[in-house]
Amino acid sequence: MKSYDAIFIGAGQSGPFLAARMSEKGMNVALIERKFLGGTCVNAGCMPTKTLVASARAAHVARRGGDYGVKIAGKIEIDMMIVRQRAETVTMNARNGLISWLGSMDTMDVIYGQARFAGPKTVMVNGEMLSAPQIFLNVGARPVIPDFPGIEDIDYLTSTSIIHLDTLPRHLAVIGGSYIGLEFAQMYRRFGAEVTIIERGPKLASREDEDISDAIAQILGAEGIAVHTQADRIAFAKNGDVVAVSTGDGKPVIEASHVLIATGRRPNTDDLGLDAAGVLTDKRGYITVDDRLMTNVEGIFALGDCNGRGAFTHTSYNDFEIAAANLIDGGDRKVSSRIPAYALYIDPPLGRVGMTEKEARASGKNIMVSSRPMSRVGRASERGETMGFMKIVAEVESKRILGAAILGIEGDEAIHGIIDAMNAGTTYPALQWSVPIHPTVSELIPTVLGDLKAVEKFPSAPERS
Repeated sequence: MKSYDAIFIGAGQSGPFLAARMSEKGMNVALIERKFLGGTCVNAGCMPTKTLVASARAAHVARRGGDYGVKIAGKIEIDMMIVRQRAETVTMNARNGLISWLGSMDTMDVIYGQARFAGPKTVMVNGEMLSAPQIFLNVGARPVIPDFPGIEDIDYLTSTSIIHLDTLPRHLAVIGGSYIGLEFAQMYRRFGAEVTIIERGPKLASREDEDISDAIAQILGAEGIAVHTQADRIAFAKNGDVVAVSTGDGKPVIEASHVLIATGRRPNTDDLGLDAAGVLTDKRGYITVDDRLMTNVEGIFALGDCNGRGAFTHTSYNDFEIAAANLIDGGDRKVSSRIPAYALYIDPPLGRVGMTEKEARASGKNIMVSSRPMSRVGRASERGETMGFMKIVAEVESKRILGAAILGIEGDEAIHGIIDAMNAGTTYPALQWSVPIHPTVSELIPTVLGDLKAVEKFPSAPERS
């Protein structure tokens, strides 16, 4: 048996950075990865998909050249082989950078293989037993494949496999109207495919307020993407080179050349031998952790997507920061102190932080709400991209910003002014006195704050008799 100071299982956006910090402190660590360093972000998520989004936007802007007085002769054509190769290059550069960096550390062993617990402090990998007083799980998640009728008879795509396509689908049916599905839907529409989104619920991006969801549907619809909501009976049938997708009684059958299943993700925790270590999970398979990311077993921690406390690269990296602060730097940081923030990378993008209006109303707080269409934002008008709107929610008594959404050009960047203000505890009147740069999207934040108006709370639920 080989002993270490710490063992890391999974090399996503938490484990490698914490392992590196420990190695720099002279601790002996083992970093075990079953496939590729970098996790979902580097290999099948942020980096390749946002590279594809950039290619799709370039095609979209080229087609709109005439709107800006730029004449482009001939038809805009997409070389999917080059598009794919560009995304693969970005991924490989990042992956190889991690390989070089981590491989240079004298007190770190990088081991490729499938790890399983043999006990609370022991792990088996490649037939060898390893032990450590501290074990960190950073194993990520994978696409969920629902048991739709006929799904076993078709060749479907997932968010992992679709990034390797080097040919353009004739008609892409996207099953799932949440963040991943929406990004791929717009992307492939801009590449030139016919695209249909099929969503089981009543609206797209169901986590968002209804006005945000409606605006997203309008943005996608303006580009010719068909949307079918309340598709409660999704089923597939193979018909030669076509997949017939039915969505419910009396609804038309959609004939697609390709099907993308984008119905959520599940944690990679079912093959770790967690029972042998006594580590508990919830009913969805997420590892249960406390406010400092430790599981129910002393010395075993879960970081990143597998703990159910965030499903983003930035939350995974923040898990590393919390663990490093507490275990190495003598701090006392908590997951509950994190203000949730994320983006949806359709174009224009959605930047979101804190509570939605619906959540704020339901919380019982006295709130104020303000919004402004992007058509009244100078930067958006100048760029000829005026779809979407800005929205801010604040608390009456404390004058704290509770949440915000910027669905519009550069919304994923502009939202950071509000993210920073919320993390600093700045009141909205103080933020109103900032002097933003003109012309930007962010310069409208003080204006929107100045238009905040109180709204009625949701009616309270009746007391039980």
